[in-house]
Formats: sequence, C-alpha cells, structure tokens
Amino acid sequence: MKILRNIALVLLIILTILIIIVCSLYNYNIKAVDKNDSTLIEVVIPAGSSVKKIGEILEEKELIRNADFFYIYSKLYNINDMKATTYSLSKDMDLAEIIEVLREGNNYNPNEISITFKEGINIRNVATTISQNTTNKYEDIIALVNDEKYLDELISKYWFLTEDIKNKEIYYGLEGYLFPDTYIFSNQNVDTKDIFKKMLDQTEKVLAEYKTEVEKSNYSVHQIMTMASVVEKEGKTKDFKNIASVFYNRLNLNMKLQSCATTYYGMGLDFNEVGIANSEMVNNRNPYNTYQISTLPIGPIGLPSKAAIEAAVRPANTKYLYFLSDNEGVTYFFNTYAEHQQKEKELIQQGKWQR
Repeated sequence: MKILRNIALVLLIILTILIIIVCSLYNYNIKAVDKNDSTLIEVVIPAGSSVKKIGEILEEKELIRNADFFYIYSKLYNINDMKATTYSLSKDMDLAEIIEVLREGNNYNPNEISITFKEGINIRNVATTISQNTTNKYEDIIALVNDEKYLDELISKYWFLTEDIKNKEIYYGLEGYLFPDTYIFSNQNVDTKDIFKKMLDQTEKVLAEYKTEVEKSNYSVHQIMTMASVVEKEGKTKDFKNIASVFYNRLNLNMKLQSCATTYYGMGLDFNEVGIANSEMVNNRNPYNTYQISTLPIGPIGLPSKAAIEAAVRPANTKYLYFLSDNEGVTYFFNTYAEHQQKEKELIQQGKWQR
C-alpha cells in the first residue's frame, strides 16, 4: 500500500512538472517575439497555403517562435479561415493579434501614402504639402479652397462651417478648419476633395466635444476657430489657456490684440520668413492685422490643434492683459503694461530678450 502511495505521489509530481512545462511553453509561444520592435515586416501568404505552411512563413520572418506550436494552437482553437494576401506585421504583435489580422485579411496596399499636416500651418503650407505628396497641383488646391460652389456644399454638410468663410476679404475660405494630423490615402492620385473630407471629418470629431459650449458662447464658431488659430501661433501648448484669457480680456475692454502672428499672416508671409513683426507689417491695414483693428481677425490664420481649440472654448479665468516670451520659450503674463515693461527690461539685462 505504501509503495502504491509513493508511486502515485511520484506520478503526481511528474504530472505537475509536465503541466508547468506545458503552461510555460504555451505562455512563451503566445507572447510577442519582441515587444519593443514595431518595425513593419511584409509577409506574403500565397493562395492555398495550409495552416502548417503559414506557420513556417511566420517563423521564417521571425514573427512567431515556433511553427509547430502555431499549427497546434490553430487546431486547438479551430482556426482555419486565415486569408491569403500580403500583410504588414511586426514582432511586437502577440500570436493572437497576428492570427486576428490573418483571419480578417489585411488589405495591404503598397501604393498607400501617409501625409502629415503640422499644427499651426496655414492653407498655403497645406497646398504645398499636398502638391509634394500627390499629383495635385498647388494652384488647383488654392483655387478649390475659395471655390464658392464647393464651399456651399461643405457648409450644407458641416455644422461648424458657416457663411463667414465666404467673406470676400478672407484670404482662404477653409483656413483654420482642416484639422492638422497624419492621414492615410490609397495612392498619390487621391483627389484634393477626398483629402479635405478626411480633414474636415476629423475637425467635426474634435469639435463635437465642445459643440454645446460653442453654441452657448458669446462668440460664433468662426470667431472661436479664429481665436484658436491665433492662440496656436502665439505660444506653447501649456500656455494656450492663459494666452486665450489675455485675448478675451482685451476684446472685452475693446483693446487691440496686437498679435504679431496676425500681422505676418495679413501680409501673406510665414513667421519663419520674417521673424518678429516689423513696422511695415504692424502699420499695414488689412482685415487680419490686430495692431490696426480692435477685433479678432476676419478669419483663422492657420490650422489650430485640439489644445488650441479647447483654450479658445475654455480659457483660463484671469485678469491678464499682457504676455511676453523670452528667448528660451518661457511665457510671462501680466495684469498691467508697467509689469510687462519691467519684465522686458529684466530679460534684456539677463540676455534673454534678443529681437
């Protein structure tokens, strides 16, 4: 009897060890080969490939650890509907993620292009970016953003586009409304209207969070997008809400915004072309120059980010009327002009105010 108990104990220990080994091997093989490597690897699964063949292809590409385990796993979970096509997979995908992609059938497109539109750029920059990445011509893109029939179509579709964008004094009708982001398109022959649709759809998604607040605001959606575009160009993200507060406080007191960003936009220039606004820009009378008008610019001066839009909708509650930034990008806020001037003198003495 004692011998049988000992045999049973030994068998139990062996079984336990085997279970531990099997579980360890299972967990090892279902994990990503390299969780830190997201490099895309092209994988071609030929038509008629068996589960075993698919496993061999994946192992050869070092996307899985063991083809035999892949086969057993697929049979265990009755996975037999993986599709033959070309995939983009990476080593940071675990086994379940890889199989999910194989079952869905990845619509891999070697002609696919990615276009990034940076926050704060203007329509001229947008047109340049599109013309450099697609077959569309710069002149045609610029013409489209001011095409009245096209703008009417968009106004009827998007709640945030109003008749304001058709004002004849506005330089570019869609300025400020195309959301800056990275977008994927099927190929270089993509139509500009399709590009704009994706960007406007994204703007709609972003603005949805603020729609109720915008509609209850004392400012129109066009004015809020204009404010957001100015805020975007006047400082760093962390300062956006204070900057918006300064501008709203100034508007409430009928003070000029005196934003350099609006002066160079009004002159048809980019900041990197001129730097700080000069006397010619400040004195130029145009509907964007906030050194000459006591209101917001007639329209946006660039593509605002979500953070800038939020600042325009939900500014900080301050009494600030002035701000300035030093050469290191630090922004200072003040209630009075005297405080502003004193800080400027300090920064000059410290060598942090070189203009």
